[in-house]
Amino acid sequence: MVIGDIGNGLKKLTLPRVRNVAQVLGSYYLSRATKSPHISGFPVALAFEPTTSCNLRCPECPSGLRSFTRPTGMLRPELFRDVIDQVADRLLYLTFYFQGEPFLHPDFLPMVAYAGAKGVYTATSTNAHYLNDERARQTVESGLDRLIISIDGTTQNTYESYRVGGKLEKVLEGTANIVRWKTKLRTTTPHVVFQFLVVGPNEHQIPEIYALARKLGVNEVKLKTAQIYNYRHGSELMPKNEKYSRYRLLADGTYTLKNALHNHCWKMWHSCVVTWDGKVVPCCFDKDAQHVLGDLREQTFEEVWKGRAYRDFRARLLHARSRIEMCANCTEGTRVWA
Repeated sequence: MVIGDIGNGLKKLTLPRVRNVAQVLGSYYLSRATKSPHISGFPVALAFEPTTSCNLRCPECPSGLRSFTRPTGMLRPELFRDVIDQVADRLLYLTFYFQGEPFLHPDFLPMVAYAGAKGVYTATSTNAHYLNDERARQTVESGLDRLIISIDGTTQNTYESYRVGGKLEKVLEGTANIVRWKTKLRTTTPHVVFQFLVVGPNEHQIPEIYALARKLGVNEVKLKTAQIYNYRHGSELMPKNEKYSRYRLLADGTYTLKNALHNHCWKMWHSCVVTWDGKVVPCCFDKDAQHVLGDLREQTFEEVWKGRAYRDFRARLLHARSRIEMCANCTEGTRVWA
């Protein structure tokens, strides 16, 4: 099943996209070697935020906690199409997710179809509460390539301990609807992934999530480690099995990140995030948009991507990554393709 998804992704490759990947890789390694930011090409991957609205109240999520200082709203389809038109010929992977529940946006699936028509691999992440029969059919027909379904428990009690306000039965129903419509329409897309956020209350159910995925016809299971905001003194959300944690216990009883904070980050060269209102932020760790690098309502994508604000941020990261607050609790980006 995973092989089929890889094959689907390879079909998206074109000469301009391959050339762009080479340009981005070259400028990334040149920047690391010289400790000076160089940028060539456009992002290989891009994330668009359809909305900050969400129906759940997950405890480590700003959207769930309703704790944003930035406004809540919906992405304008005209803005989305304008940006995609600027980058599509070199863009490989487009994620329709940052914060919020994408299926709350009334024009979400037409935007998916628009990007897909330009040959871009499209993906989204959902809590699957809105995948009724009709919406599931529309999702399959949109051409969406990857559907990540967040399912953090195999029983209601465990599921709702993190997905506060959620109903596991709705997740299972939505998953079954997608799989059924894939069969009816004789298509292999979207590639359906069960994403299991491993936390203390659910780690004992890891074998069960694999069994449930097989039963429902889900293509893949991915285990995800949880970002804990106040991790230093531990949290009940930290799994007991350190294999599934981003943090390790020190001799003094406090916790630290497992990975070293090297002064480089692949994400700053190959991808970025666009918020619902057109702001460009460095990555998915900047959930409250504290590091706005440009505004696509007023600038072209190239002006932002190669502009002074982005260049200055990359320079800060190359010299002192640990001094950037959001980077101090980050486990990603230090390896290419991380």
